[in-house]
Amino acid sequence: MLRGNQSHMTEFFLLGLTSDPKEQGWLFASFLTMYLVNVAGNSVIIAAIRGDARLHTPMYFFLSNLSLVDICFTSVIVPRMLASMLSKNKKVPFAQCLTQMYFFVAFGITDSFLLAAMALDRYTAICHPLHYTTTMSPQRCLLLVMSSWVLSHLHSLTHTILMAHLSFCGPNVIHHFFCDVQPLLTLSCSDTSVNELLAFTEGSFVIMSPFILIIVSYVFITRAVLRVPSGGGRYKVFSTCGSHLTVVALFYGTIIFVYIRPSSTYSVTKDRVVTVIYTVVTPMLNPFIYSLRNKDMKQALKKLIRRAE
Repeated sequence: MLRGNQSHMTEFFLLGLTSDPKEQGWLFASFLTMYLVNVAGNSVIIAAIRGDARLHTPMYFFLSNLSLVDICFTSVIVPRMLASMLSKNKKVPFAQCLTQMYFFVAFGITDSFLLAAMALDRYTAICHPLHYTTTMSPQRCLLLVMSSWVLSHLHSLTHTILMAHLSFCGPNVIHHFFCDVQPLLTLSCSDTSVNELLAFTEGSFVIMSPFILIIVSYVFITRAVLRVPSGGGRYKVFSTCGSHLTVVALFYGTIIFVYIRPSSTYSVTKDRVVTVIYTVVTPMLNPFIYSLRNKDMKQALKKLIRRAE
């Protein structure tokens, strides 16, 4: 994938969140804690769903896949950043930088598609309950998940190939804590108009299309729930859907701020802070959001704990 026009630049320097040595200690402890909580929490969600036959439904099938993607998403970034903090080695070869960017983009888009699939599942269950079992059949659910993975990797591959064909003449300092698309484009000495157009237009599609689908689904869900005469029935539906909406607000609110805007408004300092939210904080919070506000998940977790004892 690498071509001769990268011969001037074989490695980059990732500055990280801060260059102040005094802040490295608490940042390392904070990110290590968040990463371990993320991996442990999402692993428990996957184990709880697999271990409880009552949760072998489309909604929890999507949730277990989302938990897996959240683990992968954060694992692409945090271990490399922690190793850099410990070793003080901020160098990253060009090939490794492209590899990190590829998986970061792929897992991020998969996350977006899975959130949309979960909204579609809730819409079908609440607005068309009589057709739910046929519409959300195991085959169709598997197709939705597989399509999410394939489309996201194809999109990421396009970005990576175009990035590999750019020239990087210097400087080689990335003002970020991982190899993201926009920070790399700002370092290129080639014409990046095609890359920026793709990042904006295709990025808008893979982010905004699922987001719009989610919003429309929940408009119809809200209308349907408000017609439910039972207060208890309304509470159960809103409790389940409220967890999903909380995750959607955290994920899309931050990712839209970073990516769905002209490159001329790109801000290194602001974007680094906001990026931490959707790459590290949100995946860590997802298990708590889904388990604390979901009665079925609480019961499955209790069952998993009793089995472990």
